[in-house]
Amino acid sequence: MLLVAITPSYPVAAVLQSTFYTVFILFSGFMIPQPQIPEWWLWLYYLCPTSWTLNGLLTSQYGDIDTQIMVFGEAKTVVAFLSDYFGFRHDQLPIVAVVLIVYPIILAFLFAFCIGKLQFQKR
Repeated sequence: MLLVAITPSYPVAAVLQSTFYTVFILFSGFMIPQPQIPEWWLWLYYLCPTSWTLNGLLTSQYGDIDTQIMVFGEAKTVVAFLSDYFGFRHDQLPIVAVVLIVYPIILAFLFAFCIGKLQFQKR
């Protein structure tokens, strides 16, 4: 909705949405985990809402399990795997929750602001 609000027409927003979806999927931390993303692209990882969602889902469900699993040929606990491979820690779960609550509020505010202030009509 925000993309439709900041572009002059719906077809332009439809074209741009594929770019935004691709970036959101690429930098969500699922295909390329956060520790493997180069430092100069890490800001986009933290800006992407799907990375926070993935962090919250995996951390809340598996972040406190100390069971040994076999990963890449070595035995690790689930907690150690999440921390080493994805960079997710269970003690950061409150921060993730706050970001996931604040993110839609910011997007809704920006949408309302852009709908009210941006005028693309020519007279």
